[in-house]
Amino acid sequence: MEYDRILVRYGELSTKGNNRKVFVRRLASSVHQLLKDVPEVKINAERDRLFITLNGADHQLIMERLHLVFGIQSYSPVIKVEQDIEQIKEMAVALLQRHYKEGQSFKVRTKRADKEFPFDTNDVNLMVGDAIMDAYNDDIAVRMKNPDIEITVEIRKEGVYISSETVMGQGGMPVSSAGKAMLMLSGGIDSPVAGYLAMRRGVEIEAVHFYSPPYTSERAKQKAIDLTQKLTRYTGDIKIHLVPFTKIQETIKQRIPEGYIMTSTRRFMMRITDEIRRQNDGLAIVNGESLGQVASQTMMSMLAINDVTSTPILRPLITMDKNDIIKIAEEIDTFELSIQPFEDCCTIFTPKQPKTQPRLDKVERFESKVDFDTLMAEAIANVETITVSIEANSATSEEFEGLL
Repeated sequence: MEYDRILVRYGELSTKGNNRKVFVRRLASSVHQLLKDVPEVKINAERDRLFITLNGADHQLIMERLHLVFGIQSYSPVIKVEQDIEQIKEMAVALLQRHYKEGQSFKVRTKRADKEFPFDTNDVNLMVGDAIMDAYNDDIAVRMKNPDIEITVEIRKEGVYISSETVMGQGGMPVSSAGKAMLMLSGGIDSPVAGYLAMRRGVEIEAVHFYSPPYTSERAKQKAIDLTQKLTRYTGDIKIHLVPFTKIQETIKQRIPEGYIMTSTRRFMMRITDEIRRQNDGLAIVNGESLGQVASQTMMSMLAINDVTSTPILRPLITMDKNDIIKIAEEIDTFELSIQPFEDCCTIFTPKQPKTQPRLDKVERFESKVDFDTLMAEAIANVETITVSIEANSATSEEFEGLL
């Protein structure tokens, strides 16, 4: 007995009213992209569920990949049977036997989407539960809270889907459903986590990384590319814009008072990122700022830095503790890369006593005495943009049966 389908539950998407079709369509597209090298599977997206017919494909492989898709609340490998209570009972017993170990407990949970089915949920729970008890000669425990095995029965018009496993997904919203933003990606721990959390809310990201040779090395630049590649597992290809920043940083160090070097550096990074956003039709900027973590992340500093743009700035980490950020970095496998000891633009020329409460009028006056516009235009003209891809898949299936 092998599973023949995987049933995917949407979660938050189900609250989107008349816009639900758009969200479901984007989720189906994400699943299709993820499974394009498994041509035998068939994807069928319906109003409240997405079904993947395996046609012999390895269900474990498919489930591992689904775990990376944003917008999925949970998913289960299932077997489909007819709307026949005897078939339901027989399959439920067989599935429980697949997992049962001596001394374990079970529970049956039924969802009746087809209200014309002749038995209600309590009837089905009792009948299937009795069948399982009979199969074990009553030598098996029933537990309503925290059972070892939960048999789920979902009754729909086209058939009944039975499972003994439910896996929680990433949750959130499908990729690109919230529009595109530029992620200010350093080589540190925070910004990849910020990018991951923004993508989880449906934001399509393009990364912007600043580098300053010879103060920063090629390995530091490659680290940013490698971090971007880690994020592609959740979304597919991601563009990264590599900005040469040496002349601007050297000029800031020479012409801006030491206490304001960090404030001014961040202001020019923000201005350049905003211009790249404008050129690439982005709607917002994402960064990894966490309130109070460093001198540039006080509210006074953020006020001075934000003043260079009216573009929305998304800060997914703003109230998070460092340990919580590290935990997510470990979970998404960016932590070990981020702690590699290469200098980046945010750590060179760091003043001994940066202003934690910089005055906007002062930093504007300091910057007005230098022709930074020419330096910025030169940096933007020399931006290198590359597309970072996940490992190429071998084949593509264009089959979208029943997509809304």
